[in-house]
Amino acid sequence: MNAITSAPAIRTVHVPLGERAYDILIGPGLIARAGAEIASRLKGRKAAVVTDENVAPLYLKALVASLDEAGIASAEVVLPAGEKTKSFEHLITVCDKVLEARVERNDYVIALGGGVIGDLSGFAAGIVRRGVRFVQVPTSLLSQVDSSVGGKTGINSRHGKNLIGVFHQPDLVLADTDVLNSLSEREFRAGYAEVAKYGLIDKPDFFAWLEANWKAVFNGGSARIEAIAASCQAKADVVVADERENGPRALLNLGHTFGHALEAATAYDSSRLVHGEGVSIGMVLAHEFSARMNLASPDEARRVERHLKEVGLPTRMSDIPGELPPAETLMDAIAQDKKVKSGKLTFILTRGIGQSFVADDVPASEVISFLREKHP
Repeated sequence: MNAITSAPAIRTVHVPLGERAYDILIGPGLIARAGAEIASRLKGRKAAVVTDENVAPLYLKALVASLDEAGIASAEVVLPAGEKTKSFEHLITVCDKVLEARVERNDYVIALGGGVIGDLSGFAAGIVRRGVRFVQVPTSLLSQVDSSVGGKTGINSRHGKNLIGVFHQPDLVLADTDVLNSLSEREFRAGYAEVAKYGLIDKPDFFAWLEANWKAVFNGGSARIEAIAASCQAKADVVVADERENGPRALLNLGHTFGHALEAATAYDSSRLVHGEGVSIGMVLAHEFSARMNLASPDEARRVERHLKEVGLPTRMSDIPGELPPAETLMDAIAQDKKVKSGKLTFILTRGIGQSFVADDVPASEVISFLREKHP
């Protein structure tokens, strides 16, 4: 990427999906103008706003006031915070509340929160009345650059993460960068793992830019908006090319197969590991495993680990507090992962930074040997 220049207050990334095309707006103050932005683009005049107990005290009042000012009546659904909210129990709650609010097909479910709320709300929007409109107002860095874009929704099962869901594209994404100032350092770092992922997939220049400018991204301002916009554009490009993950969209799962297994191993306990931290460790493991398979130089893996460690992210299984189950249990979680096809293990591996690819039929014996070697 080029050197940082002054960025416009609001950046727009367009996702051209024909009749289901939508815009991602990125910049400060978007919650305060959410009602106006929604009313100018969509026809409905009723909404169910889904959020959690952490986000509601911070932003729900401002969002509802914005909707009221635009003539949009709203009902509020406030759920417990945390990964365990992505469950059938809470899905039923959201669906019932949406129906109680008499939300029709041209009205909307609005997700105000991070990836958990976005995934759950999007799933509800996709199945209530066989599909109502959906607006994402992501409040974490991770959700702004990843989960709010692309239409993948879902809940977790005891068998693994995100195994139950539907594809349901949003009609609008409002990424208010002001809300990121309320995140803890840990939450922001976890989201940054997904930003770095886009460089590692196929944009080595972006990864090099992040290595040079990550402190400015953390500090906010134009560099932060630039990094979010670049990430959203990268994901939008992949989604347009492969909306339902039949081919290149699978590259977005770099680090996720290992990461999801680690999340399952910690029972989705956020005090031990959050999603972005699992992805960080997973991306290092993916690069190290690629080196083990003689696909890439070990120097590339060391460079990835060095940068992620520099920003404060965990990079090793030993960085996770508490004991992990044995390597065989991690292997079981990987085998259950949704990237498995016809019993064959599929991983996103790499030939170097920015040179990721889909590897089908990875030998299970190599994976279990590698996990034993890396296990703390």
